[in-house]
Amino acid sequence: MLRITPVVGRLGRLFADAGHELYLVGGSVRDALLGQLGHDLDLTTSARPDDIERLLRGFGSAVWTVGKAFGTIGCKVESAVPGAGVEEWVVEVTTFRSDAYRSDSRKPEVSFGDSLTEDLVRRDFRVNAMAIDVTVPGGTFVDPYDGLDDLAAGVIRTPGTAEQSFSDDPLRMMRAARFASQLGFTVSEDVAAAMTAMADRIDIISAERVRDELTKLLLTSSPRAGLDLLVRTGIADRVLPELPALRLERDEHHRHKDVYQHSLTVLEQAIELEHRLERRPDLVNRLAALLHDIGKPATRRFEPGGKVSFHHHDVVGAKLTRRRMKELRFSAEETKAVSRLVELHLRFHGYRDGQWTDSAVRRYVRDAGDQLERLHILTRADCTTRNQRKAARLRQAYDDLERRIGELAEQEELEAIRPDLDGNQIMALLDLPPGPEVGQAYRHLLDFRMEHGPATPEEAEAELRRWWAERSA
Repeated sequence: MLRITPVVGRLGRLFADAGHELYLVGGSVRDALLGQLGHDLDLTTSARPDDIERLLRGFGSAVWTVGKAFGTIGCKVESAVPGAGVEEWVVEVTTFRSDAYRSDSRKPEVSFGDSLTEDLVRRDFRVNAMAIDVTVPGGTFVDPYDGLDDLAAGVIRTPGTAEQSFSDDPLRMMRAARFASQLGFTVSEDVAAAMTAMADRIDIISAERVRDELTKLLLTSSPRAGLDLLVRTGIADRVLPELPALRLERDEHHRHKDVYQHSLTVLEQAIELEHRLERRPDLVNRLAALLHDIGKPATRRFEPGGKVSFHHHDVVGAKLTRRRMKELRFSAEETKAVSRLVELHLRFHGYRDGQWTDSAVRRYVRDAGDQLERLHILTRADCTTRNQRKAARLRQAYDDLERRIGELAEQEELEAIRPDLDGNQIMALLDLPPGPEVGQAYRHLLDFRMEHGPATPEEAEAELRRWWAERSA
């Protein structure tokens, strides 16, 4: 807390001199007590939004009012730190709140409160309902709902009853799952029971807010616990039904692996491999790992001889992924990337003992496009067998495929594979106007390049004329 004392001390005096209360609150207090405080500070105050804006404009180097309708004004503050230069803080100050959802509404009714206690009891969990009065020199710790005890015990409870809390804002049920993963905590029995009983209440929350909370959960360091909580309480049935659907009944002979647990393990293993990516945590990587097998329930077949098949679950899974991500309002770019990875996740298994031709390796790279590195990760993560020999063979095979990709990339710049003649050259050589025949010629030369590697302009022209003469005949 000593790091932020200069900032919150000055801010506290500013609000106190204007006759207002001001408290550091919520996640800022929780993270400070856990030794994880970043540079984002949340505060709550008795001041109304217009007063907050007026005070902050004379305090911060930049002020934004995008959340003013909800009582929040933000600003950026720079503070000198002895021996460490200048630190930059993002400060958000919100008027005491007492919001709630109506039973038939997808938006909360914004209501400003008059006391800290009223504000804290409306917060999601006790570990987020602690505050520090920063108008008092040295600060005064305020903990009316024993959040510090919950923090020490590693448990998630609500300030009031769980039923009232989740009725006020049903998204808190998903937030409980997120904090279970983010903090490594467990939820109390009454919270889990309320989540189960009130799961259908999540339906009034907009797809965008559900998406944002699901994204925050997936981007925690250990999302498995939170996802499993959503499944156990039935909330996943409402927001991501493809996930609980993976809990396929297994026959007494266990003729196929537990697809649900396998998917969660693949997600964990994909996270461990994210060091291969430039940006991390990586949402596309994690969604692809979680959803890669969602086509299996629809494609499971019991074959003669006791075997179980999931033919074309990659293609079916890609379609289901696109549909679900569109319903959750993920971006078109994210949707395209994740569904493409789901569609391609089985492609490697045709490689086996390195029997692919150079042409097949080129096609693998071309089909993966800008998702190649993520496909490497997904394919490696998809190996969850306990058979160490089999696992070692798969790793060696993929090591070999990546080696061959690297060698071919150096030779041919695989990432930018194009035919050896462009459209203008094709039209000139065949005396064609723009049209479908030019596209057909272009695709033929691309296939020729994939099959035989780079060609000289003379070789490409000869192949083009041969193809055109054969086609015309």
